[in-house]
Amino acid sequence: MAITVGLKNEMKLKTGAEHSAQKFFHGVPDVFGTPFLGGLFEGVSAALMASHLGPGEQSVGISMNLKHTAPTPLGMEVRAVTEVTAVEGRKVTFKVEGFDEKEKIGEAVHERFIINAEKFNQRVEAKKS
Repeated sequence: MAITVGLKNEMKLKTGAEHSAQKFFHGVPDVFGTPFLGGLFEGVSAALMASHLGPGEQSVGISMNLKHTAPTPLGMEVRAVTEVTAVEGRKVTFKVEGFDEKEKIGEAVHERFIINAEKFNQRVEAKKS
């Protein structure tokens, strides 16, 4: 099944202490951290692609323009919604939005690229030597 413009996916995450911005720097508020929002956005988009990839294919993130616009207290559920906005060969572009239980908390334009897993892993191994 091909990846086409308009495909959507949604993912939810119950935030906890392990998602605190303080995991990255102690001098910031103890709220849902921006890196975790970015990870959720990447995850929801990768999951959408995974069900449409062929044998031996995977996807990797290649860019994300993320805006984290509102704080989320730890303990709240966060929901990410992604939608395919463009498909150019092996590059897929998404519009992603995040919401907590009260409001929209962020948005991003995220790009992923379809790779051949075997070739990719060979390249990673070659880099080690």
